[in-house]
Amino acid sequence: MLVIRFSRTGRRNHVQYRIVVQEKSKAPTGKHIAIVGSYDPHSKQTVLKENEIKEFLANGAQPSDSVYNLLVRNEIITGPKRAVKLPEKKTDENDDAKAEETAKTDSEEVKEDKKDDNAKEEKEDVKEEAKENTKEEKIKDEK
Repeated sequence: MLVIRFSRTGRRNHVQYRIVVQEKSKAPTGKHIAIVGSYDPHSKQTVLKENEIKEFLANGAQPSDSVYNLLVRNEIITGPKRAVKLPEKKTDENDDAKAEETAKTDSEEVKEDKKDDNAKEEKEDVKEEAKENTKEEKIKDEK
């Protein structure tokens, strides 16, 4: 099945698109059958080969949603614009849940650190007592 879609070109932070006709299974930057136009979203400049586009559409090529809206805007085809599927943004609920989890883990880490500190202090106290006991025993032995 043939599709008419955008193929990204241009440099970083200044994207430009070629409008290409290719097999649906191919990658957008892969091998294409024909280049039927270009689109610069920064300047809104559009160059289209209207006759070739109409010919491919008549032969069964399907435009992507974004290309379809571009063709409607330039009056090559008629009809209502399609809703373009954009990925959903992270919701605030997810962010709040993550913040609570990190707060819990932070408080748990603090508690564990305090426990570790207490355990170290107890060990040091035991060592000091042992040293004092050995000193006292040595003094007794000397007498």
